[in-house]
Amino acid sequence: MINRTAFIGNGKAALVVTAWLMAGCAGASIDKMHDKKILDGLCSEYWEGHLKAHPEEATSIGDRRYDDRLTDISSGGRAAEKTRLLLLREQIRAFPVASLSRGDRVTLASLRDGVENGLARASCEFETWVVDPLRGPQVGLLNLVAYHKVSTPEQGQGMVSRWKAMGPYVDAHMANLRVGIDSKRVAVRVHVEKSLGQLDDLLGTPVAEWPLLKPLEEPHEDWTEEERKAFREGLTAAVQGIVRPAFERYRKFLQEEILPVARSPERPGVMHLSGGKEAYKRMIRVHTSLDRSAEDLHKIGLEEVAKINAEMSVLGKKVFGTDDRKEIVKRLRSDLKMHFATRDEVESKAREALARAEAAMPEWFGILPEAPCVVERMPEYEEEDSTIAYYREPAADGSRPGTYMINTYLPESRPRYEAEALAFHEAIPGHHLQIAISQELKDVPEFRKHLGFTAFVEGWALYTERLSDEMGLYTSDLDRLGMLSYDSWRACRLVVDTGMHALGWTRQEAIDYMRENTALAENNIANEVDRYITWPGQALAYKVGQLEIFRLRADARSRLGDRFDMKWFHDRILENGAVSLKILEEELDEAINEM
Repeated sequence: MINRTAFIGNGKAALVVTAWLMAGCAGASIDKMHDKKILDGLCSEYWEGHLKAHPEEATSIGDRRYDDRLTDISSGGRAAEKTRLLLLREQIRAFPVASLSRGDRVTLASLRDGVENGLARASCEFETWVVDPLRGPQVGLLNLVAYHKVSTPEQGQGMVSRWKAMGPYVDAHMANLRVGIDSKRVAVRVHVEKSLGQLDDLLGTPVAEWPLLKPLEEPHEDWTEEERKAFREGLTAAVQGIVRPAFERYRKFLQEEILPVARSPERPGVMHLSGGKEAYKRMIRVHTSLDRSAEDLHKIGLEEVAKINAEMSVLGKKVFGTDDRKEIVKRLRSDLKMHFATRDEVESKAREALARAEAAMPEWFGILPEAPCVVERMPEYEEEDSTIAYYREPAADGSRPGTYMINTYLPESRPRYEAEALAFHEAIPGHHLQIAISQELKDVPEFRKHLGFTAFVEGWALYTERLSDEMGLYTSDLDRLGMLSYDSWRACRLVVDTGMHALGWTRQEAIDYMRENTALAENNIANEVDRYITWPGQALAYKVGQLEIFRLRADARSRLGDRFDMKWFHDRILENGAVSLKILEEELDEAINEM
């Protein structure tokens, strides 16, 4: 018998599969143990290749092997990543499925879908036109300090090397955008203007105060004076001599080359770019994990908005004495007492909601994560143009907790009544519960612990906003109105994302629709719409995933009757990691049949 595992892990998995094909024929009996080893090898090769191609992600989960580099976003780097995925796809397609256990079939399907999604993203070439105020280099590179920590001189050297790599990274980003100019694929003007504002703020700040030099504030008392000096001088020289000039070049480039040719806000959707309609179809599949048309999703969004608005009218009657939804929204937006007064109040409310949710978890979930969740304020350099909040996963090695990042900018614009739903979504029982559990799963490949499908991840978090009401976590009917506003916000995403990217909506039409159908603050609405423009299809995942989880719950309750148990259901949803919605349905069906 040929040793089909000899080359696994050395980039030679294709030879392994070829050997299997040569050794057997259709219907041949294959040693299941060897097939399992081949699958493990493919999973390892995929995950190791992913970490090497995305070194920042490796650092974020506690893998320090690639701390000295950044993702190669150059045309050559992107081509190499595409080649890696194409090779893996051929290996996966040739793999024998019949001999696998149920759990390994889930792994193979997730591996296949992960590779296909990576190729779909690559084919869209968003790098050639996206100028992003949320994740562009003027924000994303600065955010590295939040999870790239230094405790040894060797790690300090890695950070210095990574900081030096920021210059070539920014230059590669500009080279990509020049390709877009040549093919008339360019960013929307408002995003360029926002990015220019961020760069002006950064470049107007003394380098000594830049976040990139914040690691120098650590004492490193166990280092020698020579080691501390080398780190201090190396990092300062990198920021002063490489990073700052790169951002100056980038600012000049955006001002002189991109802004004059940028798209107007009347044409924000990817449909207005060459190949954009096909790209949007691919991204719908990537983010929802389902084959749905933009038109169907738009219709579902409209129906959901109407249903939630009706709920708001009923609850608004109870809170404000009127069922006029416009009047309800007006009062929510205009009453200063319903908004925070200080940054401290925003943070305090987030901590309070998180603590209350943590206390309730054992009654509703059997599987609970070991990693803790903490609240932190969003850094000032990103808060003005950023989203309301976001979640940062724990380090897999336990060196960093899960973090609920809360935006405290302009606290008077941040409603009190939305704070609880936001905390439940981003922290517990939302993102932190699901992501931390996934990271701590046993007996699954590493990629399944850390990668996953947007519709599952965001669908779960949105599901928990309503679930938190069932759990009794909201403190008042006013907070429940916030829950409904947030649910309508996600339903609006189905409408405006498809509206802009597939149906020709303008940016202002999207803003107006969200203003009409949510109680979100004006500044948040504009930032949200701009996010949808630069991340086509991502906003669809929330409501699609939420609706599917509720559908599966109703089906399980119907089939199990008195045997249905909520804790059991939640554990079955979370126990396999962030799988596709199709796999989720299949696994739940199997679990029900086994009861």
